[in-house]
Amino acid sequence: MGNTSKNKPGQKMAIFGAIFLVMTLLIFYSSNSGNESFRYIPLKGALGYHLHGRTSNLKQWADGDGYLPVYGNKTMQLHCGRCALVTSSSHLLGSNMGPKIDQAECVIRMNDAPTTDYEKDVGNRSTMRVVAHSSVYRVIRRPQEFLNKTPDAILIFWGPPSKIGREAKGTLFRLVQKVGMAFPNLSAFIVAPTRMQRFDELFHKETGRDREKSRSWLSTGWFTMVIAIELCDSIQVYGMVPPYYCSSRPQPKKRPYHYYEPKGPDECTTYIQNERGRRGNHHRFITEKQVFARWAKLYNITFSNPRW
Repeated sequence: MGNTSKNKPGQKMAIFGAIFLVMTLLIFYSSNSGNESFRYIPLKGALGYHLHGRTSNLKQWADGDGYLPVYGNKTMQLHCGRCALVTSSSHLLGSNMGPKIDQAECVIRMNDAPTTDYEKDVGNRSTMRVVAHSSVYRVIRRPQEFLNKTPDAILIFWGPPSKIGREAKGTLFRLVQKVGMAFPNLSAFIVAPTRMQRFDELFHKETGRDREKSRSWLSTGWFTMVIAIELCDSIQVYGMVPPYYCSSRPQPKKRPYHYYEPKGPDECTTYIQNERGRRGNHHRFITEKQVFARWAKLYNITFSNPRW
């Protein structure tokens, strides 16, 4: 009995030391394992989606006052039966999807994703391009690629009204206005401030998260998907990964975030860092894709390269 009571303090210290070592290793592992420590949580279970009402009918968004012409009095009246929504993902490299993409009635692209030198995989036609305020300069710097390569194309610029709105009359607004004046065959629009607010409200309704309080930036993919749903009877999305992709086992191989930037950041690293980010504003790519998965069942949306 004497030996047992004498060893108790030592046993407690040994147990405490073992627990401390295990916890230290777990913390170290989670902070250094990158993709491996990310766990996919379905949106419905994580955010209590059903507490926030039914999904909005995005087909009812299709009114003309949501898009303001940057020059003249043009109106947004596009309607397409079958659309190809082409992402900027490197999953398209080697896909040979170009001819199929170009067969769609309308081809929708994003930001400054080029087609030159990538026609075999991403196609060559562009009916519409959705451009974030942060990509305006990159698009305007290459007019032969983005402004007059496809006749009668449509550009939709989105961003905070304080940066790109008519009332701001800042550098960005003047630039897009000059684009509208210099290329009369191009129809250029800005997403109206009231529509920008509705995009925020939609994110809140679909996810249960207030965009500003959760320090989230809506991505160009979010805007483009909603616009495509408004305008298209069916949508084939090319290059977008499913929401659980970056948490799959075995881990996906590293791929560039953009197909036209082979030395750019890794796709899954970008997604996970943005999803986890709490300091500063971040895109919530994975959360958005969870919403897209639900919308796919409502609006005739299919995904390829990869298929999901």
